[in-house]
Amino acid sequence: MREGDGAKRLRGCFISEPVDWLPDGTPYSPRFGDRYHSENGGLTQARHVFLRGCGLPEAWAGLPQWRILETGFGFGLNFLVTWAAWRADPARPTLLHFVSTEAWPVSAADLLRATSVHPELAPLAEALHQQWWGLLPGVHRLRFDEGRVLLTLYVGDTQTMLRQQNLAVDAVYLDGFSPQRNPEIWDLHTLKAVARCCRRGTRLATWTIARAVRDALAQCGFEVTRVPGVPPKRDNLHAVYNPRWEPRTTRQPQGLLPKPTRPGPCIVIGGGIAGAAVAASLARRGWQVQVLDQATEPAAGASALPAGVFAPHVSPDDSVLSRLSRSGIRTTLEQAHWLLSEGVDWAHCGVLEHRTDGTPGLAPDWMDGPGAAWSQPAPPATLDQAQLPPDATACWHHQAGWVRPARLAKALLAQPGIRWQGDCQVVQLRQVEQPATDGNAATLVWQALNAQGEVLAEAPTLVIAAGAGSLELLDHRWPLQPVRGQVSWGLHPDDPASPAAPLLPFPANGHGNLVPRFPLGDDPMGRHGWVMGSTFERDIEALPPTAADVHTAHTTHWAKLQSLLPGIAPQLEPAFASALAEPGTAPAPKNTPGQMPAVHTWAAVRCTAPDRLPIVGPVDAAHLPGLWVNTAMGARGLTLALLCGELLAARLQGEPLPLDARLAKALGTERLL
Repeated sequence: MREGDGAKRLRGCFISEPVDWLPDGTPYSPRFGDRYHSENGGLTQARHVFLRGCGLPEAWAGLPQWRILETGFGFGLNFLVTWAAWRADPARPTLLHFVSTEAWPVSAADLLRATSVHPELAPLAEALHQQWWGLLPGVHRLRFDEGRVLLTLYVGDTQTMLRQQNLAVDAVYLDGFSPQRNPEIWDLHTLKAVARCCRRGTRLATWTIARAVRDALAQCGFEVTRVPGVPPKRDNLHAVYNPRWEPRTTRQPQGLLPKPTRPGPCIVIGGGIAGAAVAASLARRGWQVQVLDQATEPAAGASALPAGVFAPHVSPDDSVLSRLSRSGIRTTLEQAHWLLSEGVDWAHCGVLEHRTDGTPGLAPDWMDGPGAAWSQPAPPATLDQAQLPPDATACWHHQAGWVRPARLAKALLAQPGIRWQGDCQVVQLRQVEQPATDGNAATLVWQALNAQGEVLAEAPTLVIAAGAGSLELLDHRWPLQPVRGQVSWGLHPDDPASPAAPLLPFPANGHGNLVPRFPLGDDPMGRHGWVMGSTFERDIEALPPTAADVHTAHTTHWAKLQSLLPGIAPQLEPAFASALAEPGTAPAPKNTPGQMPAVHTWAAVRCTAPDRLPIVGPVDAAHLPGLWVNTAMGARGLTLALLCGELLAARLQGEPLPLDARLAKALGTERLL
């Protein structure tokens, strides 16, 4: 683990850790003057010192999840070996969590060079390499094997990061450069931070037998044993966390570490992206999920938007929303790659943000570090494609694109373990005691009732993810605000002799957003549409909107488009022409071949919390056990909904969180009490 002055550096103000390569091909750290692994090779050390030293794979057999903490990710060999062992084990846990700290991440090229020399690990190393980008200080969740192997990277000083996060693990790989070269990672305070992440019985393994390390581990509550080592080392250390005192599990609010709930039956109310994301996250963990929705088909509400933009939020101070959006984007990208057809359902094409208010968005030193993999000042060629002047204030977001939300929601709901039930209008929730049967104790279950008082479904766990409908189901517990949104959209001409103007090859956002081209069906060569939006009409729930409301929305979108893309807007003026005519005037002539078809409208109602952040967590853990909520996505569902689904599942099962604990707290229901 490369630490030193790592805790003092500013966000975004560092580059990849330099690595030297010795003549025998061994990676060497000039910062610490030490090899990254022992002379016998990192693979042998990973298998025999760490994996076997923690009793794996036998210890995890048949369990729902297994959680490992590693100090010092380096090139990831310990992770890759553990992942390979998980894959090869028929008794593997449903979910493998691997949490690792790293103060000085190596470059993606060095990572691949160090790991690809092992042919048996090469496919896994390539998968890791593909996700090794944008690792700013903080917490990053990388997902593999369709979300069943979760790598959580704490980029920063080990002691600091472990003190800030909420974590409970089953095994510890205590790794890093030698105690003589890098004493901070082996000192008493760091090992105390490690011990706070352990449960009684957590096993720890390391290659060092330094007396100071043994004494510090014993002081922290570990029972330490010297065992035969892997040559050239004569001895290694094994330890078990078994303190003589009752340990404090966390100094953080207990709400973020609920008593873990094992997979079982669950009801999710709401079939849009928020509900589908929760259902998919739980189903991957072995839950049996029943999704109830008032509509006949999934994604019939706000998630029926024809197409939408997902892109990170930027701010010079890297605000809470900016950091949340990056965690959300990474989650959306990963799951879209698993589930959707690129070019038909979505595209990872990048997004141009025209900052029409003239503010820069990015910090002055942003381009000096890994943040450049996320966003950068828009290059001249990109501005030229958007027909913006060279001095326009704009950002180019590499990790961004467009998606058809209904396609995403339906793909999430198609996962094994999920049962969809439409035409179910839930009007009341009721908790009842289920009597004991066959030696089982009595249990509390939640029932979802319709207007006639009939029970539509029942389960011990119920998640409200009904968007604007959440307000009634929550009995107006929190001041959720309904917000109607309207977009303008249209078709591109389908006359081969008169092809549509190209508009621009990527979406744009800033003052409104434009998806310039997306397919309307399953054929990427078929009919295409465009969409511009959206309005944000607070406290308005009426659907469909009146003719006057539609006219106002089209007028608003046309004005935003002229500000967002003044050089592109004229290409869509013919489409807006009839919509912008004053009510009562004669309609424009019907479309002729090659002409841009007239604009259409689409509207739905979303909801927001007072602070404009989603609400994720238990409704009232003390008085309403088993009742959870995932709602208030507002206008950021495509960016945040899938992350929120993972956060809810992690909290429900007592897992390592998929984002920084402080950001999780910002989304938690506890903030509204």
